[in-house]
Amino acid sequence: MEIIKTSIEGLVVVQPRVFEDERGYFMESYKESFIKNNFPDIHFIQDNESRSSYGVLRGLHFQKPPFEQTKLVRVIVGEVLDVAVDLRENSLTYGKWESVILSGENKKQFFIPKGFAHGFVVLSNSAVLCYKVDNPYEPDYDSGIKFNDETLKINWKLPIEEIIVSSKDLGLKRKSDKK
Repeated sequence: MEIIKTSIEGLVVVQPRVFEDERGYFMESYKESFIKNNFPDIHFIQDNESRSSYGVLRGLHFQKPPFEQTKLVRVIVGEVLDVAVDLRENSLTYGKWESVILSGENKKQFFIPKGFAHGFVVLSNSAVLCYKVDNPYEPDYDSGIKFNDETLKINWKLPIEEIIVSSKDLGLKRKSDKK
């Protein structure tokens, strides 16, 4: 596995080694020793999986302390634009975001530390995502930021009229309203 740094400290793309031939492919999607060597304070406790159709945008979600979550996100089938927004107030990149295309083809994984809001939009007909977390979901600590917050200026790669957002996510506040 290879770690590819982004412009935001701690936010990285993990590129697994993929062995392909005429029969298909093989890869290690998770290796505990790799995580311990590169992210020693992380202990993943749960795997989550979701399926969404074209244009579905989920996010931008995060959990408030003490239930913040580190995530390791990958796409098994399909393609998404995956986005993480730095909400760490003492960070030099506070309010900045990074995006990466995750797909069943490229096998990339997005490592998102605590202190980030996370969201994705499906670019293919459908997509199946799998992600590890290091803290349980706690509804009372659930929060988020509007996907179209004008201060973030995230390019979701789809026309706004093709984006499908839940009523819960439509009700999220702007980043500036979170303080």
